[in-house]
Amino acid sequence: MCTGETSLEERTDSGGSLLRTPGLKLTEGGPRCFPPRKLCLMESTFSSPAEAALQREAGAAGLLTSFADLDRVYELERVIGFVRHLGSQRVALQFPDQLLGDAGVVAARLEETTESKMFILGDTAYGSCCVDVLGAEQAGAQALVHFGPACLSPPARPLPVAFVLGQRPVALELCAKAFEAQNPDPTAPVVLLSEPACAHALEALATLLRPRYPDLLVSSPALPLPVGSLNPEPEPLERFGRRFPLAPGRCLEEYGAFYVGGSESSPDPDLDPDLNRLLLGWAPGQPFSSCCPDTGRTQDEGARAGKLRARRHYLIERARDARVVGLLVGTLGVDRHREALAHLRNLTQAAGKRSYVLALGRPTPPKLANFPEVDVFVLLACPLGALAPWPSGSFFRPVLAPCELEAACNPAWPPPGLAPHLTHYADLLPGSPFHVPLPPPESELWDTPDVSLITGELRPSPTWKPSNDSGCSALTLRPQLELAESSPAGKHAKSPLPSELFPQILPTHLQFPPFAASFLSSRSWQGLQPHLGQTPVKAAVSGRRGIAIAYEDEGSS
Repeated sequence: MCTGETSLEERTDSGGSLLRTPGLKLTEGGPRCFPPRKLCLMESTFSSPAEAALQREAGAAGLLTSFADLDRVYELERVIGFVRHLGSQRVALQFPDQLLGDAGVVAARLEETTESKMFILGDTAYGSCCVDVLGAEQAGAQALVHFGPACLSPPARPLPVAFVLGQRPVALELCAKAFEAQNPDPTAPVVLLSEPACAHALEALATLLRPRYPDLLVSSPALPLPVGSLNPEPEPLERFGRRFPLAPGRCLEEYGAFYVGGSESSPDPDLDPDLNRLLLGWAPGQPFSSCCPDTGRTQDEGARAGKLRARRHYLIERARDARVVGLLVGTLGVDRHREALAHLRNLTQAAGKRSYVLALGRPTPPKLANFPEVDVFVLLACPLGALAPWPSGSFFRPVLAPCELEAACNPAWPPPGLAPHLTHYADLLPGSPFHVPLPPPESELWDTPDVSLITGELRPSPTWKPSNDSGCSALTLRPQLELAESSPAGKHAKSPLPSELFPQILPTHLQFPPFAASFLSSRSWQGLQPHLGQTPVKAAVSGRRGIAIAYEDEGSS
């Protein structure tokens, strides 16, 4: 039942993203839908409820930034020039939850200055660091402005995008003194890194340090180049969402790192996925230190980097021991995600493992707990999403990054210590300099003895061989559908599930492992059975109350 009235023009897309028109406010008694409680429990177990976008509190209430600082913090002059240059009449403004308090004022000011319609995108289906091209398309936007931290991953569909990373104040003198204390050797090569909001101050910091440190390299965010602009010569190295203008003959592995970012008030420094991907991907033998931009306090990150690498090595061993792998679709807006999903499916099949593709939105422990047969999960997401911090002990099965699955299933992958930790799944695909193809079926690498470092047992050799998976985009119409399983040998077996439960269009490549149908038939609950027209009509009666572990009619026993 829905009650209340609202004066806010709003739309909700299929992923739960809320599109709002600025200048109006939602009344306290706004529309709220209250479906049956048990239905809400079932829906929230497998996916995020649709009304959650309206009921949850996103961001702090009220204006977060003073009116005098809005132009500087959100770079409104540059955004206005971007909109006017494109001539866009409808523009989407994407804000993370922590900045939604400023969204209405920023949108109203841009709308008044540019005379273009502005739409605020909040509560994205996956991560706020990725460009929400799907939400922008549903709003009919011709361009998008992304505010806040960004992974800078290329979107899956062409759309003009401007990034506003923010401008956090940096104490340059304190940071310069901290750099000199951490790097007493003036001839040592060092790279200046920073969190996205501090990138604006790196050149000014380098100006203070270059008289003493000639071999100093300044990184910059890998923002998309303006349309029609030419690539710089020589083209800088692009890694970790940053560009590194290396001199000819130099490589990034020669440099140490000095990172400006973080906060002393942060309860746990391990919750920063951007710094984590730098620590995992940086050369292990090079020094890495971080500096707080407010106080200039420094910290040697070597111990933390070793801890992160040890954790990743453990996850690789868990993936090697796994027999069933769940592939979590963690993005639909990043380029080449379909190709990466096909690559991971082929990888698990070649290693003799069974894989299932799960599209559940943002992964949560209750969602993943519905699949106890899965040994490990692999999150296919952007670099920041794949390294998103999970509360300790929250998931009953480990959640891996695509690079860890590649190291576990590809016998041609270099051993630990020699292989780079790739944070973006695109680096694993053909065309990347880091791509390592699977060995041919007759290669001896598939038969190399391997002992688990967790169980101490000898792992069996893979029984499946690589296959040519063309991807996930081919669809065909099937007039008579039956859930069937198929094996490499070509055996087929019908499933006891009725074909009415499945849509009439399925991917042609969809193949179920040999045991899937038989295993499903052995379970006590196989899903809802409609039996349309086969049961008599009865009046609705009260159902059972309580939770599955203790219904009210079962008593205390």
